[in-house]
Parts: sequence; C-alpha cells; structure tokens
Amino acid sequence: MRALYAVYRRELAAYFETPLAYVFLVVFAFAAPSFAWQVGRLFETGRADLAPLFDYMPWLLLVLMPALAMRAWAEERDHGTLEMLLAAPIPLWAAAGGKFFAAWTVAACAIALTAPMWIAMNYLGNPDNAAIATAYIGTLLIAGGYLALGQALSAVTGNQVVAFVLGVGACFLITVAGLPFVLDALSARLPGAFAEALAELSALARYESLRRGVLSLADLVYFISLMALGLALAITLIDARRGAGR
Repeated sequence: MRALYAVYRRELAAYFETPLAYVFLVVFAFAAPSFAWQVGRLFETGRADLAPLFDYMPWLLLVLMPALAMRAWAEERDHGTLEMLLAAPIPLWAAAGGKFFAAWTVAACAIALTAPMWIAMNYLGNPDNAAIATAYIGTLLIAGGYLALGQALSAVTGNQVVAFVLGVGACFLITVAGLPFVLDALSARLPGAFAEALAELSALARYESLRRGVLSLADLVYFISLMALGLALAITLIDARRGAGR
C-alpha cells in the first residue's frame, strides 16, 4: 500500500504542477452548471432538485474523464519515464492504482464544485437530499469507470491526443450501448439475447437508477467491475510492453 500511496502522491502533485488540473476544474465548473441552466432549464422546471444537472453529467464526463486519464501512461511513454517507472521497485498494480486514484481525486474535486447548486436548491425549496446524494455517488462511480477505461487506452499509445480520442470513443460506446436506437438497430440484425446482454453493459442504464436516487448492489458491482476491468487491462498492456522490452 505504501507504493500505491507514493504513486498517488506523485501523480496528484503532477496534475497540479501543470495547468492541466486547473484548466480541467475551471472547464467543469462552467460546463456543468451551463448544461443544467441552458440545456436542462434548471430554474424553469419549478422543482427543487438537481435532475437537469445529473441528466447531462454522463455526456459531460465521457469527454472530460478521458482528458484527465489520457496522460496516465501515454505521457510516461512520451517523456521516456515509463522504463524508469517499470524498473522501480513498485508493483504494477500499485502504479496503475495510484494513477487511477489521483485522477479520481481530481474528478471528485471537480464534481464537488457543483455543491453550491445543491445548497441553492435547499435555500429555494425542500429537495430530496438523499436522492441527490445518491446521484452524486452515481456521478463519482461513472466518472471512475470512464477514468479506468481512459487509463487502459492510454496504455496503448504514447500520444496523448490519440489516447484521448480512443478514450472518448470507448466511453461513448459503453454509454450508448443500452439506448433504444442502438438496441433496435442491433435487434434487427442480431439475436435478441445479444441485444439484451449489450443493454446490461450500458453505463448509462446503471447510472440512471442512481440518478433517480435508487442505490442498488447490482449497480455498485457493475461500476466497481468496470473500474477493475479497465485497470486490469491497463496493467496487462503495460506488463506486455515490459515483457517485450519496449
């Protein structure tokens, strides 16, 4: 655990030593309320809740989380520091975990910037705070899933832009997998069981129940499994690179 914590501190410091974290936080602080106010018409719903904010959160996160994760391994390869990291007495799982938790911490800070909206809802009315808290948990979980996928795709290239594009593509696919237009298109060409299995993989469907304030073990297991899968894939890809001596 010491190795994981050491990597976590190194990575978290690296985010704030460059403009990346600050730019990310500023963009999120403006984009999230803008979606809620301009697109979701937050103050026109006549309800004291944050549904318009959480409605658009997955679409915002599927772009911003890969931007946060793209540097995880691609930057190490680009700067030639990956070999030094792999040669250090640090287990690969600790390196991947430290990078992931550092990025997740920055994401959590960004999500926390929307807390004034929650405070405003309590000032203006009597919202269901338990439901809002559950929606925040869902937002953190889907952000973690996107970050893990982004880190895995960062391990396949030394170009951060390519890693970002691949990450956005993967997050988009796993988000839209359960949407009706996707399932209808697939059902016409593939067995119904395949479409049903694909719907189960949809991050958006799992997030929706949390967004409504329903906290279930199945949804928690799904997002934890998604994060574990992304990190395991990243570890496998980096380990294969180390084994190949590249």
